[in-house]
Amino acid sequence: MCIVKKGNKNTSLAYTSLVRLILEYGAACWDPYRECQINALYRVQNKAAKFAHHSVGSGWESLAQGRKIARMCALYKAYIGERAWKAIGDMLQAPSYLSRVDHYWKIRARKQRTDIGKCSFVHRSITDWNKLPEVAVGTSHGKTHIFKTRVRKVKTSEGK
Repeated sequence: MCIVKKGNKNTSLAYTSLVRLILEYGAACWDPYRECQINALYRVQNKAAKFAHHSVGSGWESLAQGRKIARMCALYKAYIGERAWKAIGDMLQAPSYLSRVDHYWKIRARKQRTDIGKCSFVHRSITDWNKLPEVAVGTSHGKTHIFKTRVRKVKTSEGK
């Protein structure tokens, strides 16, 4: 087995195929909202970037961005009624109003009183879902990979 050396071009491949998969496992449901948890994940990514590129900047998609896209895809699966997400999808309700800038796939947000409720997977995903433009949501029901590429394109253009 080849030992991955510091600064080698294979270190980036090793990180994305071994370490990043573990960091993103279950990211759709386990999305940390506390600063200490987020910072712990960033420390791992920054150490890997420093090892692979000899600098902190790596050009990789941030872990927070990947988790947000994973949450949006999971909510999309619940919205279209995919089997594993059907229980969540059955609880989603249409909004009581639509403004000019809203898309027709908007979901009614529930009022939450506790910290656990406000930072839960469903509540945070609904908030992000309602902020998406109509171009990202689109009309391709049932095609998760198309939705994922549209959301990624919208999120990268917002970041610029």
